[in-house]
Amino acid sequence: MKKFLSSLPMRLLICAALGILLGQYLPEVAMNFVVTVKYVLNQLIVFCVPLIIIGFIAPSITKLGNNASRLLGIAVSIAYVSSIGAAFFACASGYILIPHISIVSEVEGLKALPEVVFQLNIPQIMPVMSALVFSMLLGLAATWTKAKVITEVLDEFQKIVLEIVTKIVIPLLPIFIGFTFCCLSYEGTITKQLPVFILVVVIVMIGHYVWLALLYGIAGVYAGKNPLNVLRNYGSAYLTAVGTMSSAATLAVALQCAKKSEPTLRDDMVDFGIPLFANIHLCGSVLTEVFFVMIVSKILYGHIPSVGQMILFCLLLGIFAIGAPGVPGGTVMASLGLITGVLGFDESGTALMLTIFALQDSFGTACNVTGDGALTLMLTGYVERHKLGMQKNLMAE
Repeated sequence: MKKFLSSLPMRLLICAALGILLGQYLPEVAMNFVVTVKYVLNQLIVFCVPLIIIGFIAPSITKLGNNASRLLGIAVSIAYVSSIGAAFFACASGYILIPHISIVSEVEGLKALPEVVFQLNIPQIMPVMSALVFSMLLGLAATWTKAKVITEVLDEFQKIVLEIVTKIVIPLLPIFIGFTFCCLSYEGTITKQLPVFILVVVIVMIGHYVWLALLYGIAGVYAGKNPLNVLRNYGSAYLTAVGTMSSAATLAVALQCAKKSEPTLRDDMVDFGIPLFANIHLCGSVLTEVFFVMIVSKILYGHIPSVGQMILFCLLLGIFAIGAPGVPGGTVMASLGLITGVLGFDESGTALMLTIFALQDSFGTACNVTGDGALTLMLTGYVERHKLGMQKNLMAE
C-alpha cells in the first residue's frame, strides 16, 4: 500500500487534486507565485525533451542494428505495426466518438491568470524534429559503420538521460502538474471537465480489450493455433502489470505465463520474444496517448487535430514507443516533442496530457504486457511455417 501511495500516478493524482482545491481559494498574489513557478518548470521540462529523444532513439537503433538478425527484424516490424495499428484504431475511434461526448471548450465567466513575475527562458539545444532526425541518422550511421566508440558513448548518454528523467524530470512533474491544475481551477475550467476525464478513461480501457482481442485473433489465424491457450495464462501477468506499472518489473511473471502456454508458444520464441517485446511493444500506451491527445485538444483548444496531423503523429509515435524510456509514463514522456511539435500543445496541454495518461498508466502497461503473448505467438507461427529449427542465444547474435 505504501508503495502504491508513493507511485508516480498516485502522486500526480494527489497533486492535481490539491491544485484544483487550492485554485478555488488562493488570492491573486499567491497565484503570481504559482504562475511563475509553473513557467520556470515548463521551461526546464521542455528543455529536456530533445535530450530524451537523442538519448533513447539513437542508442535503440544502434542496439537493434548490432543485434540484427532475421527474427529480430521480424519482431521489431510486428511490434511497430501493432503499435501504429493501435494508434490508428484509437485515432479512428476518436473521430467517431469525441464529437458525441459533451465537451465544453469555452466556459463563460473565467478568471484571468496573473502575469508571470519574471521569465527564466531556457531554450532547447535544438528543435524537436531536428532531434528526431538527428537521432535516426546518427543511430543508422553508427550501425552501418560499426562505430563502436560512438555506440558506447550513446549507451552512456542514454544512462545519463535516464538519470535526468528519473531524478529531475519525474520528481518535478507532480509539482508542475499541481500548479497547472491550480491555474486551470483558478480560471474555472477544470472543475466542469472532470466527468469527461472519467468517461475517457473507461473508453480507453475498452479500447485496450478490443485491440488485444484483435491481436490474439490475428495471431491465432496466422499461427493456426488457439490463441486462448496463451491468453488464459496471462491473468497473473496482467494483474502484476497493473500493480507495478512497469513492463520490466512484470517481465519475470510474463515469462512464467508464456512458458505455461507451451507447446502453443515455442520455448525458444518465448525466451527471445517476451523480453524483447517488453521493451519495444507498447500498443496499450500508444492507443491511450492517441485518444487522449485528441480529447485534450478538444477540451483546451476547441478542436480535434486535423487528419494529416494525426497520421503524422501516429506514424512517429510508433518509432518513439520503440525507444521510450522504461519508466512510468515513459511513452508520453518520450513523445512530448511530438505533442508540442506536431500537435502544437502548450504547457497546459502537456500537463493535462501527462496527468490523465498517468491515471490509466497501469492498465496501458497491462495491455502492453498481455499483447506481447500475441506477438510471440506470431513469431512461433513464423518459425514453424518456415521450418526454422530451435534458435539459441538469439539476443546475443
